[in-house]
Amino acid sequence: MRFLVKVSMPVEAGNVAARNGFHVLQSILDEIKPEAAYFVAEHGQRTAILIVEMRDASQIPSIAEPWFLAMNAAVEFHPAMKLEDLRKATSDIERAAKKYLAA
Repeated sequence: MRFLVKVSMPVEAGNVAARNGFHVLQSILDEIKPEAAYFVAEHGQRTAILIVEMRDASQIPSIAEPWFLAMNAAVEFHPAMKLEDLRKATSDIERAAKKYLAA
């Protein structure tokens, strides 16, 4: 299953990583191997937005712990779908709409 993983790094930890050439970020990304990785500023913090594929929830610690330990980061996991996944869900969406949508 595909997840959007948001990693928010405190300013001080991010500053240390920046002074060291972001080697720790590269090391973590090399280990996790995300489909995509984007870096933004959110709420005044360096934030990584990652797209990762997981077979099982037991993989969450292997993705989150390096960020917790190396960057003192907050990590969020959000299930994500591609358009083809949404298309597969069409009949379930239609069924729910018929049952729960007020007429």
